[in-house]
Amino acid sequence: MILKSLNKLLMPALLCATATQAYAAEQKNKPIDPYWNNATVYFMMTDRFANSDKSNDVNYNRKQDGATLRNFMGGDLKGITQKINEGYFNDLGVNVLWMTPLNEQVHGYWDEDWGRSYPFHGYWIKDWTAVDPNWGTEADMKAMIDAAHAKGIRVLADVVLNHTGPKTNIDVQWPDDWVRIDPLCQWQNYEQVVTCNLATSLSDLKTESDKPVALPPFLLKKWREEGREQQELAELDAFFKRTGLPRAPKNYVIKWLTDWVRDHGLDGFRVDTAKHAEEEIWQVLKDESTLALREWQQKNPNALPTTKDFFMVGEVMNFGVDGHGQTPKGTRLYDFGDKQVDYFNYGFDSLINMGFAQHAKGDIKSMFEVYSKSLNSGELSGVGVMNYLVSHDDEHPFDKARKDSFDAANKLLLAPGMAQIYYGDETARSLTIKDAFGDATWRSFMNWQDLDKPHTKAVLAHWQKLGQFRRAHIAVGTGKHQQLNASPYVFSRVDDKSGDKVVVALDAPKGKKTITVGKVFNNGQQLTDAYSGLKTTVVDGKVNLNSPFSVVLLQAN
Repeated sequence: MILKSLNKLLMPALLCATATQAYAAEQKNKPIDPYWNNATVYFMMTDRFANSDKSNDVNYNRKQDGATLRNFMGGDLKGITQKINEGYFNDLGVNVLWMTPLNEQVHGYWDEDWGRSYPFHGYWIKDWTAVDPNWGTEADMKAMIDAAHAKGIRVLADVVLNHTGPKTNIDVQWPDDWVRIDPLCQWQNYEQVVTCNLATSLSDLKTESDKPVALPPFLLKKWREEGREQQELAELDAFFKRTGLPRAPKNYVIKWLTDWVRDHGLDGFRVDTAKHAEEEIWQVLKDESTLALREWQQKNPNALPTTKDFFMVGEVMNFGVDGHGQTPKGTRLYDFGDKQVDYFNYGFDSLINMGFAQHAKGDIKSMFEVYSKSLNSGELSGVGVMNYLVSHDDEHPFDKARKDSFDAANKLLLAPGMAQIYYGDETARSLTIKDAFGDATWRSFMNWQDLDKPHTKAVLAHWQKLGQFRRAHIAVGTGKHQQLNASPYVFSRVDDKSGDKVVVALDAPKGKKTITVGKVFNNGQQLTDAYSGLKTTVVDGKVNLNSPFSVVLLQAN
């Protein structure tokens, strides 16, 4: 951790506790900031995106003897920063970045059913207080966040509170009063999902416990060797004095997770395996994170054009919109069988929509209508969902063969709700890798080498146009959806609060075309098609265009 002054460490406990309580009261039932439901998130595996510093490619004697795509491949924080500064994300319309966890990982490997695997993915944490050197340093992380903020992009950290990494050939296990390795989760009821170990390659943190525990000897030894033991211990003393929380495993981790918010201004968290820990924990994490971000914002008031509250989106596997998975139709409750939980009541502004990739395989018209109704007037009104087509651990991605990346962009970037691009969606990165097994097939290195190919250029240009249009118009993600014409498919999105409005046509004829805009825009009003750049004027509720494209994105001049 970056050193802090003694005054900061010893800030008055009563003042900070009161601030946290005041925030919790203020946030109760507060609707989601519309910004987030229209956000375009770019999710990348840090190790697989861009390698800017080859000097950090090998650490802890990690070798290249793993199974296919299960070794470290060199992607790092400097590579992400380079792409931020080049404008890659701005060109794509991205306004939020999310990368896999940056914490220091176990140093060794784990032999799984499909072969040897190293922790390139970031979910086998050994030390929550350090950045893994394969991705860089804490200074590199700060530089990446600062660069993103300078481009108007917010940053989500992927955080893990449910488990540690496995005991490997060289790594010492966390103590028994911190973790369990059995029983394995059985999925039949709440207890068998929460108070259990998710996988043999993990060690479940005992998040149900409020019993004080000592710090692991291996962690104290590590801090001592790095010259920061006394600093870390002093920070922990100050944290537990201020909060009054017991020195239980979950609360140590909450302290460590929020440090990077307070030090570097992380804008939010994507929470891993949220349903595998007691839901009350997430509200504590949210309150502490919000307090930390507000402290950082006070010191850095001009880092971003606008100030927003801390944002938290959760991974609740099988949560979905409109009755998908274990979410009963017409509700936002997750059903464990013997208990139902509304995670939005426990600090989450949004949840990952696990059903979107399957919904997208159906009719786009009905999907858009269902999502708009649910988010604007249905069970999800006032909260959010993050839609995706491909992810790092979903066995059923949309368009696995990448046969139609144009249609994929239409469905994801024009859908109501938050959109998550998985790295390479916009460049048709292959999802079928020879000799790769399991989730490794979704985790190849970013296909920068394909950007010179005409087809890849065309795909990327399409994603960029839709992404920039989405970023410019909050109505795309938050507005009320209305079909204006069946064939070609024309619809409007109108956001009543902001007054923003757009009309979109899909599968329109190439060349000359007439597009119905109804009463969305006034007769005589001048519009621009953001896809072609052409200007037109509304006459009798319609506009005429002559463009070589089948997509029309209409906006007021």
